[in-house]
Amino acid sequence: MGPMEFAALREGMVAALRERGHVGEPVAAALLAVPRHLFVPGVDPEDAYRDQPIVTKRDEAGRPISSSSQPAIMATMLDQLGVLPGHRVLEIGAGTGYNAALLARLTGPAGRVVSVDIDADVVARARNHLAAAGTPEVEVVCADGAQGHPPLAPYDRVIATVGVWDLAPAWLEQLAPAGRLVVPLDLRGVQVSVAMERAESCWESVSVVPCGFMRMRGPFAGTEAIVTVRRDPELTLTLPEPREVGDVAAALQAAPTEIDTGVIEHAPPFMAGLGVSLWLALHEPRWCALSGRLGPGYGATAGILGDGGIALLAVQEGPLVARGHGPGGAGLAADLAGHVRAWDAAGRPEAGTLRVRAYQGPVPGGGAAVIEKRHTTLALSFL
Repeated sequence: MGPMEFAALREGMVAALRERGHVGEPVAAALLAVPRHLFVPGVDPEDAYRDQPIVTKRDEAGRPISSSSQPAIMATMLDQLGVLPGHRVLEIGAGTGYNAALLARLTGPAGRVVSVDIDADVVARARNHLAAAGTPEVEVVCADGAQGHPPLAPYDRVIATVGVWDLAPAWLEQLAPAGRLVVPLDLRGVQVSVAMERAESCWESVSVVPCGFMRMRGPFAGTEAIVTVRRDPELTLTLPEPREVGDVAAALQAAPTEIDTGVIEHAPPFMAGLGVSLWLALHEPRWCALSGRLGPGYGATAGILGDGGIALLAVQEGPLVARGHGPGGAGLAADLAGHVRAWDAAGRPEAGTLRVRAYQGPVPGGGAAVIEKRHTTLALSFL
């Protein structure tokens, strides 16, 4: 395949992204210029230019721990970041190096891009890919990304391409006064990409969009717990923090108690950022997510895990149905249906209507949902 064919594949990818949503012109130009296939060697070029993530590393248990992210969310986050020519940019999580190459294209020759990753082999591959793509000026550093990279601070922009549980103090300290931070932030198990800038007494979101990234590892990892319910076919339970789960597999084998919520929703219940999942995460301490082989195909859904069972939202189009499994399933299904109706009555708030404020001290006032992290406290409200 020659340069013209690769260019045509990039044009097709960008055209598909534009069909599905807004892509700013600077970001579109970067996507058209940077050859993604060089960052995922061994992958068929046509697959390299599809709007899908590509797993590039797994841990000993086979769980993915590094990837080339889905182009759509990369484009969205780069639009959120608002990089300008000449900017100095810090990236947390090198991945394949592809996002760093896009950043370098956006900053231009007068800018600087440094990417930090905790894995030496990921760093080595990213450097090789960047060199092959003609972007050797990007600096890739092997270090714990939670510490940032002080030698080149201050930065005009900081972006994390790995899911983070908290805002690292180093990122905030190394960002210029008028800078912007974009991170995939964990909100009790739901991830949103938040663009934040300094406000009078806190960091405040300027945009929020749904996303899904592999979580940060090392000392800065969060509290999220992932439990294998069964292995064949695989079914995985995700919780905002570790707790006793009981025999979920046995509960799921019991005939469910079904409650029709009366709320019509045409998208799967746990699409990234679907409002009802975010609502559950912020209002229900027992909330959970289940993913894997659900019925005839692979899927994911949200629910409540409690004493004596589990309740889940049915993966289907039309009215959302709460299905309770196990001895306590009927009560859990009623609670779940109540949350869905409350979300509907509140106007179906979603990620895009969420305002996030991050304080490095006490949260003033009240009325907002509050999530305490290690270094910051988040105050959340829907606009």
